[in-house]
Amino acid sequence: MEHVPALDEDLKKTLGPATAKVLAEQLGLHTALDLLHHYPRRYAERGELTSLAELADQIDEHVTVVAQVADARILTFNGGRGKRLEVTITDGNGRLQLVFFGAGVHKPHKDLLPGTRAMFAGKVGMFNRKLQLSHPAYEPLSQDASDRDAATAFANQLIPIYPACAKLESWKIAKCVDAVLPSAQDAVDPLPPALREGRGLVPLTEALLKIHRPGTKADIEDARQRLKWDEAFVLQVALARRRHADSQLPAVPRRPAPGGLLDAFDAKLPFTLTEGQQKVSKEIFDDLATSHPMHRLLQGEVGSGKTLVALRAMLAVVDSGGQAAMLAPTEVLAQQHHRSITEMMGELAEGGMLGGSDQGTKVVLLTGSMGMPARRRALLDLVTGEAGIVIGTHALIEDKVQFHDLGLVVVDEQHRFGVEQRDALRSKGKQPPHLLVMTATPIPRTVAMTVFGDLETSVLDQLPAGRSPIATHVVPSKDKPHFLARAWERVREEVGKGHQAYVVCPRIGDGEDDAKKKSAEEDGDKRPPLAVVEIAEQLTRGPLAGLSVEVLHGRMDPADKDDVMRRFAAGEVKVLVATTVIEVGVNVPNSTVMVIMDADRFGVSQLHQLRGRVGRGSAPGLCLLVSEMHEASPARARLAAVAATLDGFELSRIDLEQRREGDVLGQAQSGVRSSLRMLAVIEDEEVIAQAREEATRVVAEDPSLEHLPGLRTALDALLDTEREQYLEKG
Repeated sequence: MEHVPALDEDLKKTLGPATAKVLAEQLGLHTALDLLHHYPRRYAERGELTSLAELADQIDEHVTVVAQVADARILTFNGGRGKRLEVTITDGNGRLQLVFFGAGVHKPHKDLLPGTRAMFAGKVGMFNRKLQLSHPAYEPLSQDASDRDAATAFANQLIPIYPACAKLESWKIAKCVDAVLPSAQDAVDPLPPALREGRGLVPLTEALLKIHRPGTKADIEDARQRLKWDEAFVLQVALARRRHADSQLPAVPRRPAPGGLLDAFDAKLPFTLTEGQQKVSKEIFDDLATSHPMHRLLQGEVGSGKTLVALRAMLAVVDSGGQAAMLAPTEVLAQQHHRSITEMMGELAEGGMLGGSDQGTKVVLLTGSMGMPARRRALLDLVTGEAGIVIGTHALIEDKVQFHDLGLVVVDEQHRFGVEQRDALRSKGKQPPHLLVMTATPIPRTVAMTVFGDLETSVLDQLPAGRSPIATHVVPSKDKPHFLARAWERVREEVGKGHQAYVVCPRIGDGEDDAKKKSAEEDGDKRPPLAVVEIAEQLTRGPLAGLSVEVLHGRMDPADKDDVMRRFAAGEVKVLVATTVIEVGVNVPNSTVMVIMDADRFGVSQLHQLRGRVGRGSAPGLCLLVSEMHEASPARARLAAVAATLDGFELSRIDLEQRREGDVLGQAQSGVRSSLRMLAVIEDEEVIAQAREEATRVVAEDPSLEHLPGLRTALDALLDTEREQYLEKG
């Protein structure tokens, strides 16, 4: 059974070109099926009044409220020439003002009499410190039983409130849905009948009718359960099919040679691996030894020793005659990895060079800004197999780069790379190389299953011995300016003890980002974000005068960046004022204190990442979160959460609960609306876990889904064009 024409028809035929154009441009809805999957955001009850108090958090957003008119009056201005209608609506607790101007005041004045209950839609604005809707659209909820349409639509019913836009209010979308609702009976059910019946889920047609036109709250619950299962199951089938396809590919098994490079490296390690590192290494080595490609996600807390685990995997591959490539998102990080790996390996990183070890190999760096002679040398070392390990940025993906025998690809900070880049590097192997993806952003289990479901997951949650705890405190610079003064004293004290410090700012401030500053001022923002260049200057002249202070940001010349990082790592620079370029991979064990300016402008996970740059040696770390936000604000609550725990998994949960689902699934990056309309990744853990089990079983029995045409149709809809990328862009 293939696509059903009625559901795939362009909405122009049913709704007319003007309405169809708005639905397509504003809401991305093109067919009847799209519209049926545009679910109500919530439901208002007949007689229920929406909470107006919540609108304070929705300034400049388009909202729909159900409320009652308290009073309405016409005011004149300009000597009686101008008219303004002010209507006050109430929900019994809060009040909101509506305003209408000019010739447009008469109809609402007649319609909106005190006591009238209606739906109102408009953009929330602020005037004279009061919330208001200016010229809102409205739809009275008629009490008149003789008004058959209104009575049928609203009497004793739950009123669906749809995600709407300025050009199309919720009740107009409801009328559009009414027009296509009869075609819901033709919807192809993606769930295998045995699964649906076994889990007591209602048929898809019934779910679509109940979600749009529920008679009771139980109807909504039935529909939601069913539609969540559709989303979770179809997504997990897509991932299970990818896992299945990968498991059919051939790969060269890579086993370390006894007495080879890995053994030599392990023998010179000045410490023993943590239990976690040993366990994860075993999982990786077991995968490398198989004849189909490894696909593994290695998540680890900041400082848990992921790089060491990845390096040992790379050495095992070099031992077996292959090459390993590590892909890093920035030049700073690629250079940092190259430096730390060659330091860890010592003479083992100088294979074929004077003074190098006989067992060693060459470790080369390849970045876009390298000079031609160095670049040619690196490319030659790769194609001849002289270099066993290469560390690089996107430059590794270019066509010119050829390998002798690529056996392992390690991708650092997966969320910075798209699927195309990952695949371009993998295609450079004679046979598909093994793949290890690393991330320092702790991902709750469910998100990992949803976003990285095609990868097996290993977690490093134990910090190596000798790593110090990090104390984190919020510095309320506006309420208590002396706290900020004390923060700079603490920096001086740490430098006095021979340690170093980071100061992080959200903006560069080098002239090129003045547009950002200007737009912040125009938006009436409290002030533009603090900038690296300006703060560095203030500190040098003021509280940190006499200390060696340098800046680091992404728009600096690569050679200058590397020079600053080198001198900071060597201890010559005492205070580094930087943007988030230091967020990942920067490893200077002597740094003990970090001051994050305008900390409320960073996300929870990002603050956790940044803080992981201190306390990497034997001395305890200190992280100070500076903010001007008021104590009762949500931003301060976020900062308090970061200060309260060092558990990245707990923090990433908080972060994800505060962000919209689309962000979790990478939609913000790929520009496609989230395919999840009903499923909430964090809340629906159980559904996702069960759907994964069912999907794995279904795909094992029928990999091409030959006997499940409805599921195949749903899968094609999910994976159209760009959408396939969203599975890997978490």
